[in-house]
Amino acid sequence: MTKKINKIIRWQICCLIFFISACTQITNNTDTVEGKNKKMAKINQAILTIQKSIQTGDIITRTGNDFTSESLRSLNQRNQTYSHCGIAIIEHDSVFIYHALGGEWNPNQKLMRETFKNFASPAANKKIGVFGIKANTRIHSNIIKTIYELYHKGITFDMDFDLKTDDKMYCAEFVAKSIEIGSYQTIHFPHSQIKKLEFIGVDDIFLHPLCFKKAEISYKL
Repeated sequence: MTKKINKIIRWQICCLIFFISACTQITNNTDTVEGKNKKMAKINQAILTIQKSIQTGDIITRTGNDFTSESLRSLNQRNQTYSHCGIAIIEHDSVFIYHALGGEWNPNQKLMRETFKNFASPAANKKIGVFGIKANTRIHSNIIKTIYELYHKGITFDMDFDLKTDDKMYCAEFVAKSIEIGSYQTIHFPHSQIKKLEFIGVDDIFLHPLCFKKAEISYKL
């Protein structure tokens, strides 16, 4: 009889331990979810704040969180912070980023016009930067005109990273050529080189003497 009672008591104790453990686990998971939600709220607020600092003609950079972005960052010869870039244009109080993107994210391979919110999505990126470029109003206006012309031409992504072609462009090439053409060839960007490949890296853009950092945000969940 005593053994039976002890067996029942042990069973009850085990059930109690299991119940307490389960409740603790649920509480911890809830805390984790709540913590992530709070961090996401802070990130979303930071995105809104950084968006307010953007002006038409600003260069917007980002660091993707995928393998392709990591590979592209490695091409930068001086600063490997960012893997992609575009140019911002404010249209009807909304910020759009014009940029050249290839791969599965852009099936038709043509220049993209994307909202800043999508461009800067924390689901696909680790960091965002905003850089201004020192130029007068006339040059800024002509840069925007050039971007619109290239966009309406349907320029496609250059998988060969060939600077000699103007009907296809990759991200840094699009930004550089838009600014060079728009500045009446008064602004030029340096070229990087790896063996026989000559190209313009994202760092060749934002490290230019006429570029200056306006804002930056890192996503950490």
